[in-house]
Amino acid sequence: RNFKPQNAFHFNTMPVTDNDYLEIAADLQDFMDNNKIYTEWFEFAKRDLESAKFLMNMHPRPIEIICYHCEQSAEKYLKGYLIKAGNKIERTHDLVLLNNKCKAIDKSFEIIEDECIELVPYGVQVRYPYKLDVTDNDMISAINCAEKIENFVRDKIGN
Repeated sequence: RNFKPQNAFHFNTMPVTDNDYLEIAADLQDFMDNNKIYTEWFEFAKRDLESAKFLMNMHPRPIEIICYHCEQSAEKYLKGYLIKAGNKIERTHDLVLLNNKCKAIDKSFEIIEDECIELVPYGVQVRYPYKLDVTDNDMISAINCAEKIENFVRDKIGN
């Protein structure tokens, strides 16, 4: 109903050929509100970090799961930033790769490079029954890393 030739969109709204329809689909994808999408990623990132902090009160502490949630939080903040910047997100848990993509947009992301490196092992290894020696100190450091990444990324976008 709202797709009329005189609409506010600047793309073809009167498709005829299959290619016209494909072009409209691509244009609509680009037109989607990245602000809404990135805030959803940030909300999930926030929940992961809150979950990690909540789990610290359990006895015994599920240290590996806490570290996993810290990695997940950082991953979602980086992906949210990339979405906000107009990038498409590839399926990866590699925080170093994601941070490098962020650094290509803003070199100051090098500030959180060490935190990304520290959290990488918790993205996949702790989800499987492999031996990964994770201590209380590692857990506290993971929380600190995730908080630093959260604060840095939120400051970058003014959120």
